[in-house]
Amino acid sequence: MLRILIADDHELARRGIRAVLESHPDWEVCAEATDGRETVELAANVKPDVVLLDIGMPNLNGLEAARQILAMTPNVAILILTMHDSDNVVIEVLRAGARGFLLKSDAGRDLVSAVEALQSQRTFFTTRVSQMVLNGFLDCGGHAAARKLERGEMGSDVLTSREREVIQLLAEGKTSKEVAVALNLSVKTAETHRTNLMRKLGLRSVADLTRYAVRNGIVQVF
Repeated sequence: MLRILIADDHELARRGIRAVLESHPDWEVCAEATDGRETVELAANVKPDVVLLDIGMPNLNGLEAARQILAMTPNVAILILTMHDSDNVVIEVLRAGARGFLLKSDAGRDLVSAVEALQSQRTFFTTRVSQMVLNGFLDCGGHAAARKLERGEMGSDVLTSREREVIQLLAEGKTSKEVAVALNLSVKTAETHRTNLMRKLGLRSVADLTRYAVRNGIVQVF
């Protein structure tokens, strides 16, 4: 029996995904999560074989949740579900270690095939994503990295895991005090993270930080 964890902050989406998955006789939805932090905790507790992750979840986005899950359990297969397939989002998905990428608009047609691929230790990516990989979009060395730095488009791989958590919470409109509470930090430490982030990324305001978070798939705007 393949054990699957569904993570999406929209109840209707979870219901639809669950209905499709449970129509397969050998698959079991062992848990559902509504945000990234809950997903990481459930993955540690219920030990699923496959995790279906929406990117745009509150508190901790799907990309960072994927990184934390794979750090704990490297053998779990991550399938990212999203409404967006911009270059930056796709690159961040692949960097996070996901083995599958599926647009929500294609889920009705391809979800079963995607999970079957992961179950068989294969990957599942849309044609466009596969082509991006072939075209070298993941090359972040040398001149490619220099060009991104010049344009202010360095990906979130330049950030630590904690910094990615902080930038998401700030981009979601939380104050330093609220960030401190959410991450179990002192307010001073949260403010230090904020200052270091702005300096590291060359940003001057929370608006700049929010734009960076959206551009790099840390938060999503619908």
